[in-house]
Amino acid sequence: MHIALSPRDLEFQDEVRRFLDEEFTPELRAAAGRQAGVFAEGDLNRRWHRILFEKGWVAPAWPKAHGGAEFSPVQRYIFESECAEAGAPALPAMGLQMCGPMLMGHGTEAQKAYHLPRILSGESYWCQGYSEPGAGSDLAALQCRAVRDGDHYVVDGTKLWTTHAHFANWIFLLVRTSTEGKPQAGITFLLAPMDTPGISVAPIITISGEHEVNQTFFDGVRIPVANRVGEENQGWTVAKYLLEFERGGVFSPRVKGLMAKVRHMAAAERADTGLSLIQDPAFRRKVIELEIELAAVEATERMVISKLSAGGAAGDSSASLLKLKGTETMQKATELAVEALGAYAAPDQRPALGLGANAAPMGPDYAAAPVARYFNTRASTIYGGSSEVQRNILARAALGL
Repeated sequence: MHIALSPRDLEFQDEVRRFLDEEFTPELRAAAGRQAGVFAEGDLNRRWHRILFEKGWVAPAWPKAHGGAEFSPVQRYIFESECAEAGAPALPAMGLQMCGPMLMGHGTEAQKAYHLPRILSGESYWCQGYSEPGAGSDLAALQCRAVRDGDHYVVDGTKLWTTHAHFANWIFLLVRTSTEGKPQAGITFLLAPMDTPGISVAPIITISGEHEVNQTFFDGVRIPVANRVGEENQGWTVAKYLLEFERGGVFSPRVKGLMAKVRHMAAAERADTGLSLIQDPAFRRKVIELEIELAAVEATERMVISKLSAGGAAGDSSASLLKLKGTETMQKATELAVEALGAYAAPDQRPALGLGANAAPMGPDYAAAPVARYFNTRASTIYGGSSEVQRNILARAALGL
């Protein structure tokens, strides 16, 4: 594994840091700090998306032919790391990281020409219609039905946990067009504007108090056949291709940011001994043990970056390992943050969270978000393929199955 930064990469790292110093303003930092969700909320997302778009960095992995930055694997790692450690908002992945690359690989020329520029500019805000009440990790069990009617499909059913559907103006979704053969063989991939008659969105308020996810209903929704990606009943191939992008990513920088906040809180709060919490041997041991785990995650990420830089492939097992351990260390970091808060973890801090919040946190400023983040990250070992699914993938790889 060779990951030493070249002089050119070091120059790029300095450029990213200067950009963040100038463009990630105190106002944006404060707004990002009041959010506990995985992705930036609608207004903050649009503002940060526009800043990155104007810089030409909103799509680091996209090829220049499609308007992307076409960063090298090392540059992408640098960019993601610097943004994460600075606490910059995480842009929703559904358009830039999932739908866009999927269209490049499977879309028609007309679909690419229409959708890709709008994803880049932020004009199109996408959500994902995959999970259903009876189909989550077992996605092939989906039942949302589409029947061909001339040049349209008529869609009836529902999708669950539709992240940011209340902000989105487009959705990509999997529908069942056949019940013959294996479940995977009867699935089709469609694109639809969210204002299509018959689509409705019901909010789901999570235990963290956020409106991040929704249930989306389809009642006789007519979607043009021209909005189908790939062939009818071949949507599973498209879906698997898209999931490769959903399960990728860099975890260690964001966990590092969480751990820096844990240390800050633990230095300010007191243990029962009267020492600062960070000086308490039992708590300090937990911090150090987690930082060792985090170092292993970071080393694995860098190993993958090294492979990609040499022209190799990351492989399913590496992606599964990072998804598994990255989300688990993230959860542990949020648990330590709640423990560090002590009594300040007890009050309901939800009025102080979100872009529309007008209440001060009860206690110090750092007391507002940790409990909500703790609750929010409980889902991280479920979405994008549960930890059980990732362990199955790793087991099959180890056994050569």
